[in-house]
Amino acid sequence: MPAILIVDDEAGVRASLGDALREAGYHVDTVDSAEACLDQAGRRSYDLILLDIRLPGVDGLTALERLVARAVDATVVMMSGHATVEAAVRATRLGAFDFIEKPLSLEKTVLVVRNALRQRQLERENRALRARVGRYALIGESQAMQRLREQIAMAAPTNGRVLLAGENGTGKELVARHVHLLSQRRTGPFVEVNSAALPDDLIESELFGHVRGAFTGAVVDRRGKFELASGGTLFLDEVGDMSLKMQAKVLRALQEQTIEPVGGQGSVKVDVRVIAATNKDLPEEIRAGRFREDLFFRLNVIPIFVPPLREREGDVPLLAAHFLRDFTAAYGRRPKTLSPDAEQLLTRYSWPGNVRELRNVIERLVIMVPGDVIEASDLSFLVPHVGSPVRGSDGPIEPLLQAREAWERAYILRALAACQGNISKTAEALGLERSNLYKKMRSLGIAPVREAEG
Repeated sequence: MPAILIVDDEAGVRASLGDALREAGYHVDTVDSAEACLDQAGRRSYDLILLDIRLPGVDGLTALERLVARAVDATVVMMSGHATVEAAVRATRLGAFDFIEKPLSLEKTVLVVRNALRQRQLERENRALRARVGRYALIGESQAMQRLREQIAMAAPTNGRVLLAGENGTGKELVARHVHLLSQRRTGPFVEVNSAALPDDLIESELFGHVRGAFTGAVVDRRGKFELASGGTLFLDEVGDMSLKMQAKVLRALQEQTIEPVGGQGSVKVDVRVIAATNKDLPEEIRAGRFREDLFFRLNVIPIFVPPLREREGDVPLLAAHFLRDFTAAYGRRPKTLSPDAEQLLTRYSWPGNVRELRNVIERLVIMVPGDVIEASDLSFLVPHVGSPVRGSDGPIEPLLQAREAWERAYILRALAACQGNISKTAEALGLERSNLYKKMRSLGIAPVREAEG
């Protein structure tokens, strides 16, 4: 029940307005001065304050300034029987929602209160939505990410089913959450099911629920994910790993918008929007007889491809910085930054595990690197897997092996220079055995600087 505080020095106004608002379904407190208002607002939380301008002692506008300065989270509506344009403008600039002239029309006042509280609720929902979207931020400014955001913006406001395709670790669940948070179902639940993580004898109960006694261990009725997601979004992750038997049952649930709990005698109506995801080539799975074509067409209303990280090269520094902030805060560490060489190395790595792998690497670095700057030497475990960028527009394309050897030679030379030619220190920095570094240097034609070894 919304709580309202009436601030007016006239007992009749407090009584009549208080009664009208209580009849409208609100909790109402009343005080007769600005000082009492400030004291009361400091002791309990109010959704709305009706504040008279002309009060004994501290006036209403000064009280409004102090409420704002104290960051009191309440919508304020000003009242006055001696209103001036100047006072109304000042009140609005200070953050008042509205300005009501006396003598009060109780009907109009209740309507203003309703509108103010409705606006307050909308603002709270918008703040909550922004916070939730921020939590699941889609980081990146590459063309691939811009296209992905455009597709999400077009798909989200509809109820069309979405099929997300992409490699493991690309962030398909993150995209699914964005679609949900930007949809008309955002206030409803987001329920996730990983089809690959559940054995076939359990997934039916997981999706559709069961009744008591349906099987050994079913000691109570249990609602399934379809029913739990009703009014919201059901995310079927790794749908390509679902058995043909379960595919048929999911197809029926999508067609009829009803489910049958395991062991139950009747059907349950559900209202869900399904977002499915897979890392498999479903058309190929259909040709191989492992996926139902009719279910594919049901799910593939809005196909969205989530790009691998290797196609988002310019996004790697942005993602790395984001994860650095997250993990240094989570582990209570001092802020860390990447050196230019370390950032370049991360950018040139192929990231077979995509964003998930990058996230894990950054977490490892936050935990294991003691300094405030992460150097290229801290990423020695990635070096064997880093390739040279190849761009046909820059000239002839070198063979991959030749390009990699050239990059490794330049990298080892930089490491030697940083360690003043000391082989032992260089080997330690690169994460190599001393003998292996010698062998690598010989294969790349790098002569050791013996005089620096002493």
